[in-house]
Parts: sequence; structure tokens; C-alpha cells
Amino acid sequence: MNVFEQKRDELERFEFQMGLERGRLAVTLDLLTDALVLVGQHGVYCQSARQAGKPAMDIQLIQHAITGAKDLVFSVMEEIQRKKSAADANPK
Repeated sequence: MNVFEQKRDELERFEFQMGLERGRLAVTLDLLTDALVLVGQHGVYCQSARQAGKPAMDIQLIQHAITGAKDLVFSVMEEIQRKKSAADANPK
């Protein structure tokens, strides 16, 4: 089952509320957040041998990459909203 089938209800709700692009990006943020939570839980059990109390280095790298991806997606959502607001304020 692909993501469009799996997340159909969420996609429909967010696409209706925010528009197609921002709605899909919102669902993407939710998926990335879920992945970040799972990696964080895994990091509790996979501790670094060199840094006590910290997750293993691969877990830290995955967390950093997912957090970066979330930041990028969120910045795209903000830019889409900014352009939409500017277009609404200055109709041609």
C-alpha cells in the first residue's frame, strides 16, 4: 500500500484545509515527526560507547537528517503561504 492510500484521510483533510501543496507537505511533516519519534525511542536502547547518555552516532545522524528535512519542508510551507498572502493582498 502506498502513502497516498495509507494516509488518504489525512491527505484529504489537510489538502482541503491548506490546499494541495501545503496539505501534502503537512502530512510529510507528520510522517517525519513519526520517524523522529521512532528513532528517538531506538536511541534510548542504542547508547554510544564513547558518549555516555547519548544515542549511538548513527542514531544521532539520522535524527539530525530528519530534523533538517522537517525544517526544509516547513520553510517551503511558509514560503507558499507568504506568496499566497502577497497575491491575495495585491490582486491583478
